[in-house]
Amino acid sequence: MQIVITNDDGWGSKGILCLTRLMLPLGKVTVVAPDSVRSGMSTAISFQRPITLRRLTANDARNDEERALLEQAEVYVTNGTPADCVKLAINALFDGDDRRIDLLASGINHGHNASVNLLYSGTMGACLVAAEHQIPSIGFSIDTPQEDVDLHYFAHFIPQLTKDILSKYNSDCYNINAPVGELKGIRLTRQAKGHWEKELEQHTDPQGNIFYTLTGNYVNHEPDKEDTDMWCLNNGYISVQPVTLDMTDYDALR
Repeated sequence: MQIVITNDDGWGSKGILCLTRLMLPLGKVTVVAPDSVRSGMSTAISFQRPITLRRLTANDARNDEERALLEQAEVYVTNGTPADCVKLAINALFDGDDRRIDLLASGINHGHNASVNLLYSGTMGACLVAAEHQIPSIGFSIDTPQEDVDLHYFAHFIPQLTKDILSKYNSDCYNINAPVGELKGIRLTRQAKGHWEKELEQHTDPQGNIFYTLTGNYVNHEPDKEDTDMWCLNNGYISVQPVTLDMTDYDALR
């Protein structure tokens, strides 16, 4: 099985190193990752600037874990976005033959991509590009931005969950989110309805110029609905959400 791995936290993040290690027993692994953090890129592509692609060698390893993975997988870094990473994999590394790729695995993202966060996620943006090419894709995320998060509990479920999804793959892609710590199990979910409020914080620089930084509070519109991804995150379950490319509101067509 040919597996392509990407993320939006960049090569070297704890999440992608863990995911690469977990995927190695399942097939031949090719990693195409951003050279630094590209969070919040969604499906953005770099159509107005050149995109670079460089294969890493053992000499590029910054620690023993990276060195071991570089010896077992092909790892490339790019100045592009997560969506670019998938396009590079398909068109540059697999010569345009997307049928040769059996799985696109994205993550493990530091920070969950449940509810409306799916719209902004570079992790899931890569999955949607893969789904466009009918490549099975799975995005993995954990509910904390902390780089040193303990991934042990989530990692235990990922290989078998991946096998199960591939054996009965019937959606464009899957958005998988896990809370931190011990897990009660796995649930198939839908996307919770919610929104962000108070999203910008105003600042003034030493020259008196006003600028803004993103912040905000997430508001869950249905906190008690047990079939949602957010309920799972808040109650100790892994959320598995099928995601489709088709954004048509079919009710409005009736």
